[in-house]
Amino acid sequence: MILQALVGYYDRRCADPDPARRLPSFGFETKEIPFVIELDADGKVRQLIDTRQSDGVRLRGRKFLVPCGEKKTSGVKANLLWDSAEYVIGLTRERRSSAETTPTEAFRSRIEALPAEVKLDPGLRAVVLALDRADWTALHAHTSWPEIQESNPVMTFSLASDAGELVCQRDLVVKAAVSLSVAGALGWCLVEGRVAPIARLHPSIKGIRDAQTSGANIVSFNARAFESYGKTERQGENAPVGERAVFAYTTALNHMLQHNSPNKIQIGDATSVVWADRNSDLDEELVACFGDDPNAHVASVRERFEAVRSGRTGADDASMRFHVLGLSPNAARISVRFWIHARFDDLAPRILRHFEDLRIVLQYDSDPTTPSMCRLLTSIARLGKADHIPPKLAGDWMRSILEGTSYPAPLLNAAVGRCRAEQATDGGAGNVPYLRAAILKACINREYRGRDSSSDFHFIKESLDMNQVDPAYLLGRLFAVLERIQARAQPGINATIRDRYYGSASSTPAAVFPTLLRLKNHHLRKLGEGEAIFFERLIGEIFGTTELPLLRDFPTHLNLHAQALFAIGYYHQRQFMLTRRNRAADEPTTELED
Repeated sequence: MILQALVGYYDRRCADPDPARRLPSFGFETKEIPFVIELDADGKVRQLIDTRQSDGVRLRGRKFLVPCGEKKTSGVKANLLWDSAEYVIGLTRERRSSAETTPTEAFRSRIEALPAEVKLDPGLRAVVLALDRADWTALHAHTSWPEIQESNPVMTFSLASDAGELVCQRDLVVKAAVSLSVAGALGWCLVEGRVAPIARLHPSIKGIRDAQTSGANIVSFNARAFESYGKTERQGENAPVGERAVFAYTTALNHMLQHNSPNKIQIGDATSVVWADRNSDLDEELVACFGDDPNAHVASVRERFEAVRSGRTGADDASMRFHVLGLSPNAARISVRFWIHARFDDLAPRILRHFEDLRIVLQYDSDPTTPSMCRLLTSIARLGKADHIPPKLAGDWMRSILEGTSYPAPLLNAAVGRCRAEQATDGGAGNVPYLRAAILKACINREYRGRDSSSDFHFIKESLDMNQVDPAYLLGRLFAVLERIQARAQPGINATIRDRYYGSASSTPAAVFPTLLRLKNHHLRKLGEGEAIFFERLIGEIFGTTELPLLRDFPTHLNLHAQALFAIGYYHQRQFMLTRRNRAADEPTTELED
């Protein structure tokens, strides 16, 4: 199913009316080649062409359509008419045994193996003569020669009379390259459902974070336990896929995984690609929802989904099917983390629900209303560094969003743990900053949404909820009020009750709150009468009345979910007190802002 969808994407892109969007035809690949050796018809080197241009960060070579390269693991294997400088001009890189074929010999052998009629091509003859001459003096005089010696870049040849066309792009060479690509034994292709030459090895997939730089494979066999009887030397027949289908799915996947691809989602260690079953910009909109600035794209997806749901427009959008493939590295292979295919009218509401679940009152006006997953994950990582994001968490979270299920348990655990372990020093939301509070709210609401509808749980709202009677939520509110009283009574104090007691107050309230309430009485004496009355009244509202008590006693222990509710109550109460527009009408006139 995965490979069939990728082959379908490849076929659709090859038939695109815009030539710039078409993918390479069978037997070819797009390769960045920084240096081109221009030859005269007699094989003499005329000049070395540097195709590189700055992309703002570094110099990148121009991309050319060239015959597919060999899969290189160990030993010497040469590509057809293009390769590294070690193969093309014999640049010395490492000492090799005398019995081993040298890279230049392998490069020459690939050319000599071409059919006789192809060797008559003027461009190919010029390359053979240049290799016979082996006179690269013109290259040594180029200003980039020291860099070439150091980096061993990819090089190829062009004929001076061809106006920039490479020798490997000449018609006879192209036909030969295509015929050489079809060399496998005939068999039944499991992807295309027909008899076709079966590929023995599948090209490598590149662009997966933390995978080998040379690429990795989705389909491969490297141990006898995974091979069928008698197919040790013909390992491609263990999972028979035709050479064309192999080329199509690897080309499509490598295209979507390339740098800055609009189909690629990179969050933590999770690499995902998204594509639709027909040409549309909707797949790029969905990908952008998980990018660095998702706000505008979420609004666009919401608008199109509302149009589909109301029947105004977008009938084609509703039936459009999207494919989401989540990948992760596993040594020299690639693991499929998840595979989701769903219609737009099923997938869009799941994504929109994710951002709705995250919505919580802002800590600062500059906070994003639709935060990116990268920022959210960083907020629960140790030291706030992406390198410390818990492994596998990003991929599991992405999967739960796309499937509309509860968030993974480690997400809530990590968020609560960071709240207890870290103390903010900027006077903002204390141990519970905005992004962390958004994660906690979303985790709690999504978990209870999937439970029995008869549950009496009150879902967490965006801002302070006076009707929320969960003891943990009320304790969080109470702790925020006690912290505020201390801040008003002792401005500029070095260590507040938040710094000393947040962890124990959120996990073992019975051991801490009696002490905090006694301290509160001392702090209230230092405040003005109106301010003291205000805080006493606020604490009374949290505890409830004699007829309807809300906090009867302090629990000896709060579990993980209760600690999350404590953190949300603390965050809500702090934001309520620190925001002028949310102040109650009977608040004292004394300024309460930090």
